[in-house]
Amino acid sequence: MNVIEVEGLRKEFKSYSSRSGLKGAFRDLFTRNYKTLRAVDDISLHVKQGEMVGYIGENGAGKSTTIKMLTGILTPTAGNVTVNGMNPHKEREKFVRTIGVVFGQRSQLWWDIAVQESFRLLKKVYKVSDEEYETHMKEVIRTLEIEPLLDKPVRKLSLGQRMRCELAAALIHNPPLLFLDEPTIGLDVLVKMKIRGFLKEINRKYKTTILLTTHDLADIEALCDRVVLLDEGKIIYDGRLDELQKNWVEGKQVHFEFQHPVDKPALEEISREYPVIWRQGERVNQWVATIDGEDDTVSKLMSVVMLHHAISDVKLNKVSTEEIIRNIYEEGIKHG
Repeated sequence: MNVIEVEGLRKEFKSYSSRSGLKGAFRDLFTRNYKTLRAVDDISLHVKQGEMVGYIGENGAGKSTTIKMLTGILTPTAGNVTVNGMNPHKEREKFVRTIGVVFGQRSQLWWDIAVQESFRLLKKVYKVSDEEYETHMKEVIRTLEIEPLLDKPVRKLSLGQRMRCELAAALIHNPPLLFLDEPTIGLDVLVKMKIRGFLKEINRKYKTTILLTTHDLADIEALCDRVVLLDEGKIIYDGRLDELQKNWVEGKQVHFEFQHPVDKPALEEISREYPVIWRQGERVNQWVATIDGEDDTVSKLMSVVMLHHAISDVKLNKVSTEEIIRNIYEEGIKHG
């Protein structure tokens, strides 16, 4: 059963530009210059019940716009959207009771009242019975470790504390579908780990479907088997994370730190026999080689480089998911 069914979804915005000078301003009163910006460009997406899907892309790729259309906040320019068997825009009141939403940079809690008072208000909004609230929220509060925070006003909470409370608030009515837009932005590692553990638990226990957008690819690796990669409003990859790691960039990285400055042409010259891509590292005199091949090939490359240049440090790593995504965007690769 598909919880989310999207076909040919498109969202366009009109961007107006002003003419210069007094004459231009006068002309703008009668006719406006504008261009159409396509934020989401005819995408199709199907998500099954119980899936945890990472929806990723660079800033401006169209992730948040998609989420806003799926949750009924924005009306699509074109295309068909069905979420939980409903049209999010036409059956709004009934629809919102079947979803939970957490926007990392927007709060659904009331700023000046205690957290538990916000929870009680949301309980009324979603028409949750006392018995359901007591049974479900007791476990949520315990798992997220927010019981000491319930009597505090939201404005007195740290970012990590507030985000755990935001997540609890989104789950008051135990929705079958959860939208998370940058839920761990700015959080420390321990809080992130608690949130990830909690999301895994509700997915296991309730088969909660989760659509997650984030720039923290560690969230994706920890939670999602499937990723949807967006670029300029179009889906350029939709499939398993392990397949992305295997098919798009396969190999290892060798981080060389040289004792003296070395340029890229010199490195490419001595390594021309090997399937290697060089890029500048983050530190002075550091170069990173991404190499495709068996361990023997990697060893030979390291030997050749060390033969020609003095090395102060060398490290061998697998190519990270973050590096894979970066290579996809930088090289402009497009998968069908």
